[in-house]
Amino acid sequence: MKPVVLAGMPLNTFLSQYWQKKPLLIRHALPQIEAPVNADVLAGLACEEDVESRLIIHRNDSWELQHGPFNDKLFSTLPETDWTLLVQAVDHFIPKAAELLELFNFIPRWRIDDLMMSYASDGGGVGPHYDNYDVFLLQTRGQRQWEIGGSYDDSSPTRKNLPVKILEEFHPTECWVLNPGDILYLPPGVGHNGTALGDGCLTCSVGFRAPSHNEILREFTDYLGDRLTESLRYQDPDLAAQTNTGEISIHTIKKLQQILSEYTNDPDVISDWFGRYITTPKYQRVNDSQFHQSEHSYSLAELKAHLALSRCLIRNESSRFAFKVQAEHNELFVDGMSIDTLADSDPLVEVLCNNIKICPEDFTQTEDNLNLLLTLLNHSSLYLTE
Repeated sequence: MKPVVLAGMPLNTFLSQYWQKKPLLIRHALPQIEAPVNADVLAGLACEEDVESRLIIHRNDSWELQHGPFNDKLFSTLPETDWTLLVQAVDHFIPKAAELLELFNFIPRWRIDDLMMSYASDGGGVGPHYDNYDVFLLQTRGQRQWEIGGSYDDSSPTRKNLPVKILEEFHPTECWVLNPGDILYLPPGVGHNGTALGDGCLTCSVGFRAPSHNEILREFTDYLGDRLTESLRYQDPDLAAQTNTGEISIHTIKKLQQILSEYTNDPDVISDWFGRYITTPKYQRVNDSQFHQSEHSYSLAELKAHLALSRCLIRNESSRFAFKVQAEHNELFVDGMSIDTLADSDPLVEVLCNNIKICPEDFTQTEDNLNLLLTLLNHSSLYLTE
């Protein structure tokens, strides 16, 4: 397999030599690339209540950070240079951005987080920093200079009394200018500093989910706690007399280990938790408010009529899908839920989790498959094309 964005490099080569190991500059990865939105649309998104956005202005040695939503009049008051607008999850709101994100589907889909876009004036940037996750930086318009070098983590000093996290010491070892269609891949912890060269710099950032151990443990224990009854208690019918009753005995510690191991060693418990956790939407789903306001519930007849016209269904851009292979049938997870399916729906489940568009020719229209699609449609995890 040779993903398009890797410009001919075999996937196995990328995974074995670069993924989470070292940076990779990919020239002319997408030579015909068009930005999914222009600067005006991006600014419009940043004015929306449900959109996460930031504005960073660099004046001399000072940094200013503002959080959206913004008033559109603000943009007419910005300085001519040295500012950057960043908008998260553009793929949730712009179908073309969601399609662009699919080009990176050669990494497990649950690992892909969202597509952030930044617009920068000449000299704009966010300063030298590092990320705790993998990222592909795709230049879609204008030019951006990237300086990279060094490996950093939470122990690395950052500049004090600044609203943005900037490395105190940054010594780049490489410097590249990216043009439209060029991509820079960076593993976690690699220091980097991007600066716009000229106005009209639009960069897409494809970030990957990397939950911290802290988050994994907290989320897993919350999941367990919600499902365990109060009657399940610590027990010690084999309690033996102790010389000092103030001691926590090794016998007690082993019992606690046994309780914890009972849950952490059960792959079914872990997979059910992880499927629900990793598909829980990061932001409110875009179509939810419209769906609930309309209070419309689709019927099986409406779904069949739509498919009969050779029309497709589209995954809600804000929804998350994943599945797990099991002996009897695939287990489907959608938006934090486990969805009941039957064995003959396994091919459809795989299509749903791998594609953003599901067309009539992609699956067999059995009763089980149609009912599954109807459930997802009425949950607004899918919507009908016009």
